[in-house]
Amino acid sequence: MTAVLVFCTLSLFLVLGKCLRVYIPILQKLYLPSSIIGGAVALVVFKCFPSLVPAEVFDSIGKLPRFLINVVFAALFLGVKSPKFSRMAAVAFPQLCFGQFIAWGQYVLGLGLTGFVLMPLFGVSPAFGNLLEIGLEGGHGTVGGMAEVFDSYGWSDGVALGYTMATAGMIIAIVVGMVLVNWASRKGYVQEYVPLDEMDRLHLRGIYRRREQPPAGRQTVVCDSIDSLAWHCALIGVAVAIGYAILFGFQHLETALFPKASIRIFSGFPLFPLCMIGGLIIQHAFQKLRFATLVDGNQMKRISGASLDFLVISAIATIRIEVVLQNWLPLLILLSSGTILSVVMVVFVAPKLFRNAWFERAIADFGQSLGVTATGLLLLRTVDPESKTEATAAFGYKQLLHEPFMGGGIVTALALTLVFTIGWVPVFVASAVFCVFWGVLIVAVILRNRKITLQGTES
Repeated sequence: MTAVLVFCTLSLFLVLGKCLRVYIPILQKLYLPSSIIGGAVALVVFKCFPSLVPAEVFDSIGKLPRFLINVVFAALFLGVKSPKFSRMAAVAFPQLCFGQFIAWGQYVLGLGLTGFVLMPLFGVSPAFGNLLEIGLEGGHGTVGGMAEVFDSYGWSDGVALGYTMATAGMIIAIVVGMVLVNWASRKGYVQEYVPLDEMDRLHLRGIYRRREQPPAGRQTVVCDSIDSLAWHCALIGVAVAIGYAILFGFQHLETALFPKASIRIFSGFPLFPLCMIGGLIIQHAFQKLRFATLVDGNQMKRISGASLDFLVISAIATIRIEVVLQNWLPLLILLSSGTILSVVMVVFVAPKLFRNAWFERAIADFGQSLGVTATGLLLLRTVDPESKTEATAAFGYKQLLHEPFMGGGIVTALALTLVFTIGWVPVFVASAVFCVFWGVLIVAVILRNRKITLQGTES
């Protein structure tokens, strides 16, 4: 009965969120997803009328993100055919440098501010600095996936703070992102942007016109053998199982090799990055066996998107307000620093780094750096709705190289565990080294661009 109430409750608020988006103009102009709107309403209702929802239902809702993030990451590369590495590297390399520098910069800023300022002033946990990258680039799903890590090391407050960071980051990404889009439009940096007052009303409401409704995916198997949706869900389940087997193997291998070690890296390691590896293994195997046509990328996106919507609404609805109020000032300092970093990268670095469609390419990473990949794509579509520039391809190729490590990837998971086990200083130093590395590569690309421009001028 609890599972039924959880599903019905979340569905009710998700539908309510969509209805509010359809009928309230300010929510349309802010491009707020229905999951965030519904989650905010649910949070208010749960706090004001706690007796409406049984305790076991509320607890189950709070645990849901920990499961759903495994589905999201398992589906990430299923049905996605990897392009040739040479083509991917040529188009995506500047984009990868840009995204990696921001991600590592979030660790440098987060851990540095926490270690040198916030810990002495406010007594926050050393892992507080990880919230910048986990909450902003990782988002609600990554926070939910890291919940067991926070719990296992005795800092369960990190979950509520992470959800708050993710929610605030997504809103800031959209609001500040649209400010940057309008600035770029006035400056003539983008040509395809349509101002809000000229946009189609149904588009603002988030509704497709009847004749423009795109297909949700292809059915790749005959339904009298197995339903196509069930087949794709089962593949995701197998990817999660592979990820679990990898984690189980690492945990037992660590115990066997270091039986007397006081520090265990994999005992608190999250499952979801390894589910992504499970999905990559299945996709690679299907391509080798010429079964790749049995996996449809659009169906995988729909399953992943549905999981993410329910994940976000459940995460926001169960934020512990009292924990947030106790830490609002250090959260604000951390969030402000991350926002400033991303804005500086767009305004000052991107014009020199990207030779073509610099703003379109930069705004995609800006959205991701503050509000996960979906927000980056949303902002990109506002300035390049028909993908006439190379920004969409560059951002997509970059994700294949970026997401396995940052924004919920292996580095995100490992960095938090290392801060809890060996301390924040080694992780801060390592992050600074990687930040400098990607910064040097950015400078090299800028100098190369300048040289090419000069040669073109001389000829």
